[in-house]
This record gives sequence, C-alpha cells and structure tokens, in this order.
Amino acid sequence: MSERIPLRKRLLVRLLIASGLIAVCSVAATAWLAVATTTRALREEQGQALAADMEVLAELSGYAATHRDWRGVATTVRELSARTGRRIALTTPDRRTIADSAPPGTSLPPTAAATVDPLRTDTSSERGAQLGGTDPRVVGPYRLTTAERTRLDLLARKRQSCFAHYGLETRLTRTPSGRPVLADADGAGQPGYVPEPCGDGLLNTPTRTEEKALTALHTLARGCLIRAGVDPRLPLSLGDALPGLLFRSPSITSGYDKTGVKDMRQAESCVDDARRAQLDPYTAPVAELFLGGGGSPAVRFDMSPANKAKVVGTAGLVLAVTVAVTAVVATRLVRPLRALTAAAQQPPDRHVRVPVTTRDETGILAAAFNDLTERRERLEAQRKAMVSDIAHELRSPLTNIRGWLEVTRDGVVDPDPALLAALHEEAVVLQRVIDDLRDLADADAGTLRLYREPVRCDELLHQVAAAHHVAADAAGVELRTDIDGTPWLDADPVRMRQALGNLVSNALRHTPAGGIVTLAARQDGDHVVIEVADTGTGITPEELPHVFDRFWRAEKSRSRRTGGSGLGLPIVRHLVAAHGGAAEAVSEPCKGSVFTLRLPGGPTA
Repeated sequence: MSERIPLRKRLLVRLLIASGLIAVCSVAATAWLAVATTTRALREEQGQALAADMEVLAELSGYAATHRDWRGVATTVRELSARTGRRIALTTPDRRTIADSAPPGTSLPPTAAATVDPLRTDTSSERGAQLGGTDPRVVGPYRLTTAERTRLDLLARKRQSCFAHYGLETRLTRTPSGRPVLADADGAGQPGYVPEPCGDGLLNTPTRTEEKALTALHTLARGCLIRAGVDPRLPLSLGDALPGLLFRSPSITSGYDKTGVKDMRQAESCVDDARRAQLDPYTAPVAELFLGGGGSPAVRFDMSPANKAKVVGTAGLVLAVTVAVTAVVATRLVRPLRALTAAAQQPPDRHVRVPVTTRDETGILAAAFNDLTERRERLEAQRKAMVSDIAHELRSPLTNIRGWLEVTRDGVVDPDPALLAALHEEAVVLQRVIDDLRDLADADAGTLRLYREPVRCDELLHQVAAAHHVAADAAGVELRTDIDGTPWLDADPVRMRQALGNLVSNALRHTPAGGIVTLAARQDGDHVVIEVADTGTGITPEELPHVFDRFWRAEKSRSRRTGGSGLGLPIVRHLVAAHGGAAEAVSEPCKGSVFTLRLPGGPTA
C-alpha cells in the first residue's frame, strides 16, 4: 500500500498553489492597471467632453450676445460640430429647429443640454470672466464709437506711463464694449495703489455713448428703485450697467446706507432687471441647446505615454515575479529528481542511496528508490550466495562419484553392490537439486504447468504421510494426520504432494527423536487450510522472515545431517502461489514450527 501523503505536501497541490499565486498576482496587477488606466482615461474623456460642451455653449452664447437673431448661426453650428465631434442642435423653447448639424429628420435627444440665453447665464462663457447672470459680451447701446475708443486709448497709455514712472507695472486690456482698462501685471484687477498725479479720473469717466445708455438704464430702473426705497436720483455707474468691468465708479450701491435700505439684493435685482430689458433688443432670442453623438466619429481609445509606461512596467513586474516563483518551485522540485538521476547513473555494484528530504511524491519516490536499491543489493547477495550454494550442492555428490569411479578404475576397490548403492544415492541427490532448480526456474518464468483436478484432502495427506512413514520411523518421530471433515481442492495432485512432501521432510529433519509431526486440513469458508506442525527446534524471530528465501537454512552448517539444499521451502511458496494460495510460517524457538498453506477450495466429487 502506498504511503498516504498530507494534502498540503502533495506535488499537485503545491503546483496548483504556485500557479494560483501567480494567477492571483497577474489578475490583481492586471485589474489594478486596467482600473487605474480606464479611470484616468474616463476622467480625461469626461473632462474633455465637458470642456468641449462648455466651448460650444460659450461660443453660441457669444453669438447670441453679438447678434439680434439666429440667422447665419448654422455655419457656426457646423464648424463647432466638426471641431468637437458632437451633434449640435439649436431649437426654440417650443422645439422648432433653428440649426442642426445632423441630417434632417434626425430625432433630438430627450432633454436639452443647456439653455442659450446671454442675459441669464449661470456659467462663465469666457475664461476669467465673472458673470452676474449676464454674458459680458452683451454690450448693446454701450458699444463705443471709433472716436471714443481712440480718445480713451490715448488716456489709457498716458496713465500707464504715469504708473510706470512710479514703478507700477500695468497691463492694458479691453472690454467687449471697446473701453480700455488698466489692470495689474497679472490681470487680476485694478492696481491697488494709484499715485496722486495719475488719478485724474478722466479714464473712468463715462463717454457720451455710455452716458446716454446709463440714462436709459436709470429710467428703466426708476420705478423698481423707488419701490425698493432707493433715491432714484442716485447715479448708476458702468459697473452697474456692465458686470465684469475691472473698475467700479460711484454707483447706486453707495447710497444704500444713506437711504436706510436694508435689503441690498432687492436694489441690485432692480438694476439687473432694467439691464436685461435694456440689452434684450440687442441679443438673439432664447434657444435650447441639444448635444449628442449622432453623426460623430466613434471615440477611439488611445493610451497616453504614461499609461503605456504603466502597462509595460506592470507586465514586466508580473513577469519577473512569475519567473522568480517558478524558478524557486522548479528548483525545489527538480533537486530531488536530479539526486535520483545521479544515483541511478552510478555503477550497479555501488548501490547508492539518495537522501529523503521531503514527505511529498518526490520524497516517496526517493524512499522507493532506496528500497529498490536495498532489494537489489540483497538479491545480488542472494545471487552470489545461490551460486556458491549450487556449486557446493553439486560439488559434494560429484566429488564422491568421481572419487569412487577413479578408485574403481584404478582397481583399488571392486564395484560391489554397496559401492553402486552409494553412487546411486549421490546421483539421486544431484537429480533432486537439478529438479528443484528447474522447478524454481519455471516458476520464475511463469511456465510452471499445473494439471488441476478435484482432490480430496484426506487422501492427499494420507499419501504424503505414507511416503514419509519410513523416514519418520528411522528418525524416531511420530507422524500424524488430522482431517476435519472432507475438504476438497481444485489442484494438481502431483505438485501438492511435492509441496507437502517438502514441508514434511523439512519438519522431520528439524524434529528430534520422540517429537511429533502433524499433517492437518480443514475447511475455512471458500478456502482450505493445510498445516504441517512439528515440535522441533523452531526458528528465531530474526530468521523467520527468511524461511522462504532460496538456499536459506536454519542452521548454517553444510552438513547433510542437519540441512537439505535450501530450495524446498521456496519451491513450496511458488507451488502454492501457482494454485492461487499463500504460504505462511509461525515458530517459537524450542517449541516447534507451523507451516500453513491457504488454498482455494474446489467442488466436491
């Protein structure tokens, strides 16, 4: 029976664990890389899409801020669609199409992406612009004339030179209405410090065009301001009229505390409503903006150089870990196999063993190899002993025969009947040894022939006892038979008499005078048990496992008084095995031995 290996030490389990660890590392690394790369790509794509949407809204809001209607916007819509790869559609609030980049008849998305209204916007349509709900590009009646721009440009350069004289760096910017404005060098706002020679106030004074527009705004806001508790005679500034300017001149907000107005937001709301009413005729009507993917090219995923570097780095790390783990596992698995290979390549006469360092399949293989080496060494020793024993068994009778023949030939003795009887006895011994060797050779080759027939055990045992009765009487040993019932065998009677005769001869040889040798048989289920028991010298526990080995003797002496050829018991074992049975032996020193043959039972006659 093969040795049971703990599950955790089995070679297959260890390989599966190593493969599982490699797979888990690979999957985890791949999953992490895929999630990180995809997340970043989606964020970038979402950011790009949002930026593109804001660009579309800003440009269309700017178009509405600078045109009184939507005529001619179709060209702008097509250009924006080609640039962003998105479908862009403008409709009236009741879903009548103004312009659409998709072919006619294409259905609109279920909801609008945004409302295009430059007078009411919540997002910045220009970078850096701070909106108060109105697109700063809506200037309407506040747009300066060419002469006013020229005059204000001269004043702006003069003030910029004055600031530079006092070490203040400024930058000249221009509002959508055309008014130049001086801001800090970083463009954040009006310079915090204004040298007194530079503060003439001329640059911030409204022009004729702006005064006219501010007066109209004041008129529109008058009623609401009165209701809000603000003195309608307080002036309105350009900051109130056009949000997003980088300066604030005295405005209506300066009179809040004087008039006792508590809710400043209500007053600002009055100005905002008036400003929208004033600018409304100069802007395009409110429109709904629809954005979609119809007609746009498919988005192609393309990894950035950073993501490519991550993929290559992670793949290289996983590969390195895989190679390292595989190398460690393979080295541990191959090392014992190499030791086995090196041991197997040694000369056979060295009988090399290998160290058993593990308890897995490889360790069991090493232990089996060592057992095989020990058996081979033992068989080699037995072969050498067998050759020596055969030579000895053949040499003694041959020497006797040769000696008597030589002295007879030389006329030293006469060939009388006694001499011929001695020579015949020696020839019989030779014949017995040769027959035993032939039987063992046939058994080893699997060519031992059996002629089976129903055999009664009582008759078989009586025949064997009768054949050895004379020898038993000569040795002073009592030979008994004990048959329980009438068991039958399906066996070769000649071979069975040979096996039992060997056992009886062996028992008589080792039983002293006055002893008893018993032949017994009984039925045991489907088997028949035959026993040959004696009251002889017995066998020691150390020697008992070797009783069926070839040329083994309980006494190592070569004397024929105490031992035979050493082939009888091995022949018994092979004959019983050829019948499908088994031979066993039990013994106690000085109490005797019992040899048991367990054979398949046969049909009764």
